[in-house]
Amino acid sequence: MSTTPMTMIPVRRSPARAVAADLLDSQPVEPTIRAAADSDIDAIHRLVSEHVTEGHLLPRSREEIASRVHRFLVATDGEEIVACADLAPLSRKVAEVRSMVVAHEARSRGICRRMVQELERRALSAGFETLCAFTHAPGYFVRLGFSIVPHVWLPEKIEADCRTCAQFRQCGQYAVMLPLVHAPAGRVAESAHA
Repeated sequence: MSTTPMTMIPVRRSPARAVAADLLDSQPVEPTIRAAADSDIDAIHRLVSEHVTEGHLLPRSREEIASRVHRFLVATDGEEIVACADLAPLSRKVAEVRSMVVAHEARSRGICRRMVQELERRALSAGFETLCAFTHAPGYFVRLGFSIVPHVWLPEKIEADCRTCAQFRQCGQYAVMLPLVHAPAGRVAESAHA
């Protein structure tokens, strides 16, 4: 039995396949969500300040952000910070999603949803029982599992921020709330081994 050497035939990509491959290679990279660092303070302050004029955020001073930077998450697209959010403790049981901003050019990419999910995970791991937000767009939070509730259901927020706010009792924001579900200790151990 004789064996003949196999000849490799080069495969040529059609122009249409080459264009499709190039398009796949040029798709935008998913932004990275991470804890904020001291080096992010100016970018967070700039992002929040640029969006205060939309009327959906309260101003935050650079000093306030600097003193709380450890509570912030940021989303980066390459080197640029395109979103931020603060996980603000209101009490031992309640934490608030605060100063959540996505830059105009980065919207409609699911960044906000991913940031809320990460804030929820962090709040749960820190032992909070409730995550809340005050927002002009409650429908967005409702789609993420929050419920619209009367402001008085969150007295921690009223005492911490609302009473000193110039818009107290005239606020156009909705209160939304998400009960955080803590898994029993046995279940956490089981899921770790699954």
